[in-house]
Amino acid sequence: MAQIGYSLSSEEHPALDLVRYAQRAEEAGFSFALISDHYHPWTSKQGESPFVWSVIGAIAACTQQLRLGTGVTCPLMRTHPAIIAHAAATAATMMPGRFFLGVGTGENLNEHILGGKWPPIAQRREMLREAVEVIRLLWQGGLQSHYGQFYNVENARLYSLPPEPPPIFVAAAGEKTAQLAAKIGDGLISVGANQEAAKAFQEADSDAKPRYGQIAVCWAETEETARKTAYEWWPISALADPLTQELALPSHFESASKMVSELDVESRITCGPDPTRHIEAIQKCIDAGFDHVYIHQIGKDQEGFFKFYESEILPEFGQKGLAA
Repeated sequence: MAQIGYSLSSEEHPALDLVRYAQRAEEAGFSFALISDHYHPWTSKQGESPFVWSVIGAIAACTQQLRLGTGVTCPLMRTHPAIIAHAAATAATMMPGRFFLGVGTGENLNEHILGGKWPPIAQRREMLREAVEVIRLLWQGGLQSHYGQFYNVENARLYSLPPEPPPIFVAAAGEKTAQLAAKIGDGLISVGANQEAAKAFQEADSDAKPRYGQIAVCWAETEETARKTAYEWWPISALADPLTQELALPSHFESASKMVSELDVESRITCGPDPTRHIEAIQKCIDAGFDHVYIHQIGKDQEGFFKFYESEILPEFGQKGLAA
């Protein structure tokens, strides 16, 4: 049976709230969570973007069973892969057997901040390939050097390493990146019921590697409230790739979102308190080829969402809260 997880949205919530939501996700019965790694939120309305590795450290200290991964970290420009290797290794020592590293080709929104040129996707895929090579090299321990096309590492050694390196899951939306994910990763991460990515990933690698798909929902006491909340907080859901990868500032996303209607957002986000619609959205993602589905609850009412999923949704997939 597929596992159901929770999405920690760093763009919407301050650091201490994210820690509290990770605790509640564990209590409610979610088996895993992914936390986004952003420098900027998508829009100024969302208003947050704490440093992900600080938050992960706090979550490690406050949970016992919840598996946690980055959803996702870009190890290409803003942060050198040697630093990601260091951060992820430490996180894995704090969450033995519970941490995984999710990586991807990133968005200009976060990666432009050091003033470098934003590369085209074909080059970013090659950068990601080499970045993962660097991370795995450093996780071997010992003194390591790497002189590559995009990254250099000279006489570097990670002393704080877990007994086993954490798995690396690779994010992909399209066929080519999904094929790369199968070659260099231990699993796939994608958004929505992306059958194309899941199929390309499976066809490129015969091993039964895990496939994680994210779906967006907005639970509220009424469908009308949920629709308005989704539109207010997450209008970018109706923006198509590659736009979301190319725009550089929250103000750019705000301008693009003016072309989006509430109906556009509703067509992409499951809104309201009807359990059947939430279960159907999860099942659609499973049917598309994902064996792990993680849920992004949009807006500030996370507690109402947790209570709803704990009582109405998770039991349908064989998951129960800690108090059950």
